[in-house]
Amino acid sequence: MKEILFQLSQNKIFLTTLSAWFIAQAIKVFLGVLRNKRFDFRLFVGTGGMPSSHAAGASCLATAVGLEYGFNSAYFALAASFAIVVMFDAQGVRRATGRQARILNKITDDIYWQGKIHDGRLRELIGHTPIEVIAGFLLGILIAILAQ
Repeated sequence: MKEILFQLSQNKIFLTTLSAWFIAQAIKVFLGVLRNKRFDFRLFVGTGGMPSSHAAGASCLATAVGLEYGFNSAYFALAASFAIVVMFDAQGVRRATGRQARILNKITDDIYWQGKIHDGRLRELIGHTPIEVIAGFLLGILIAILAQ
């Protein structure tokens, strides 16, 4: 186990990718403090919001792999394909899930006030807008380039 942790600590691409995720999440917290005038730790560990940490991490990984092994390598093709799937999912499927949660929460509120149901609320901030994904994508590329 110690050897695995040591190897991970020496993997620049892995550490750069984690840094991109961490920085994107920190930006969400900072923007939340500016917007809401209070610190909310849930913004650091939660999903959704500006910028997309999924897109930042995936694009950082693809860029770092491309810079290290070449943009014509099979490694880059794999990482870039992974990034495309992650960003499509973050913006498409998960965003649609968030919309459905918002509608279901409204229905639940309507029923609750009529005294017929007492269930908890669903998470609505699940996916990302296209702008949030693009911002995360660009952030990830920038971090990978700066880490070189």
